[in-house]
Parts: sequence; C-alpha cells; structure tokens
Amino acid sequence: MMQETNQSFVAEFILLGFSFNPSTTPLLFSAFLITYLLIILGNGLITILICLDSHLHTPMYFFIGILSILDVGYTTTTVPQMLAHLASQKKTISFASCVAQMYIFLVLGIMESWLFAIMSIDRYVAICHPLRYKVIMSPWLCGVMVIFCGLWGVISALVYTVFAMRLPYCGSNKINHFFCEVPAVLKLACADTSVNDRVDFILGFTVILVPLSLILVIYVNIFIAILRIRSAQGRLKAFSTCASHITVVTMFCVPAMVMYMKPGSEASLEEDKKLALFYNVISAFLNPIIYSLRNKDIQRAFLKVTGWGRAFQGRTAGEQRSKTHDAQSMP
Repeated sequence: MMQETNQSFVAEFILLGFSFNPSTTPLLFSAFLITYLLIILGNGLITILICLDSHLHTPMYFFIGILSILDVGYTTTTVPQMLAHLASQKKTISFASCVAQMYIFLVLGIMESWLFAIMSIDRYVAICHPLRYKVIMSPWLCGVMVIFCGLWGVISALVYTVFAMRLPYCGSNKINHFFCEVPAVLKLACADTSVNDRVDFILGFTVILVPLSLILVIYVNIFIAILRIRSAQGRLKAFSTCASHITVVTMFCVPAMVMYMKPGSEASLEEDKKLALFYNVISAFLNPIIYSLRNKDIQRAFLKVTGWGRAFQGRTAGEQRSKTHDAQSMP
C-alpha cells in the first residue's frame, strides 16, 4: 500500500528523437527545416491556386485542396517541435501538451485516411459516369463527405487518446520517438496494455483498413471500366488521372496500417520512427509534387495567377510577328 502511495506519476515526458551522431545534428536540422518549409510552400501554393482559379473549382480539386490543408496541419503538429528539440538540449513536453499533440495528430491523420477513400469515389464517378459527374458530385455532397471525415476523425481520435492516456504513467518518462504517438507512449505505461492493443486494432480496422478496402474495390471497378474504353489514348488518360491518387494512398496508408494494427509487443521503436517519418513528413512533402508535376490544370493556374502565362503568350506572339515581318521583307 505504501509503495502504491509513494508512486510518482509523470508530469512531463522526454522525447528522445532519432538515434544519431551528435555531429550530424546541424545537417539533420537543416534537412528537416528545408523539407518543412517546402511542405508549407507546396501545399500552401496548391491551396491558393485552387481558391483563386475558377477552373479548379471542381470536386477533384476541392478534395486536393482539403488534402493540402491536412498535410500542412499534420506536419505542423510534429515537425516544429522536433526542430526545436534538435536545436536545444531541452527535449521535454508536458503531459497536457503530449495529449494535445497526440489527439490533433490522430484527428488529421484519420481525416486524411477517409479523404483518400472519398477521392477514389470522385474518380469512380468521373470515369464511370462522366455525363452525370457534376450532378452526382454536387457541392452539397462534397461538403457532407468532408464533414463526415472531420466528425469520424474527431470521434475516433478521442477514443484512441482517452484509452491511451487513462493508463498510469509512473515509471520512465522517456518516449523513444520524435513526437507523442500512441504506440511509443503506451510503452511507458505501468499497467497492462492488452485492452489498448485490442482497441487500437479495432479502430485501426475502421480508420485504415475499411477506407483502404473501399479504395481497392472502387479501383477494381474503375480498371474494369477503363479496359472497356476502345481508344488507347482514352485508356491512358483515364489511367493517368488515377495514378497520382494510388501513389499517394500507398505512401500514406500502408505505413500507417503497419504502425497502428500490429500488437504493441511486436513494435520495433526504431522502425516505428522511420514509418512515422514516412507517412507524416515524406508523404506530405511528395503530395504537391505528385499532384502538380504532370498536372496541366495546376500548371496553367500557376501561370495565370502569377501573370507569367500572359507574359509568355505576349513574348510568343511578339516572336511570331517578328518572324512574319522578316519573312515578308525577304526578296
């Protein structure tokens, strides 16, 4: 009884971050800082272009804009703190801040997982029912779908967080991670976490496996429809509209599924940090590149908004008039 009374519960945690040579800290800090700034720039630019260009006011780009906002919020929840810890000796985070970080991270992550499923529905309607696309994917329905993502994220994240933080944390306060993620925090609980493993598996099923299964079923139907297209050019165009979405889904959902659906006893902390870095930072960095690199609508919107498109057209027209004049003046 005396032992239980004298037990001290942690008021703050220490985030150990990555295991690396201290001499590489400046290099690591610079790399993460540049990556974070590029994430803000890339996703912010896509969001601004979608807002400003009326040609991008379609369901597909509406969902891409929401995805960009989620990516910015997702990385901002973890990366600035990681940079602060790399730049200083103090690597602590209060219990309340840890809970808040865990909850916000889960809300945005779960929203993104279900948003990918909604984006696949959008692609299905666009390819399989092109004539009814605007009628089916109305602004009202798109708004309802995004609200559903938000509510599901808020509720599921609340269950995750409550079950994780209701446990007593009375031993070590060192989290072997670069932010407060559920599997890493549960390692410090001085109580049986088998119930949490079951809850995490069930919730992982509803927030990762269900949307991923929905995406798989939808894309099977999409590919069947694409194979029925007679022209090779039409099939290639349809495939290219789906390729970017499939790539982004794979980068985000597969690592997240491995992280959250395996039992805590089988978790490797170093592997978990790499997985978290991939679906938290790398995917958010690559998403704007994947969606804009080969996307002529985004490129056209960028040239239009910046005014470079008019300058390019004016220069081209001037060169054409000059060539015409030279041809006419030739004997």
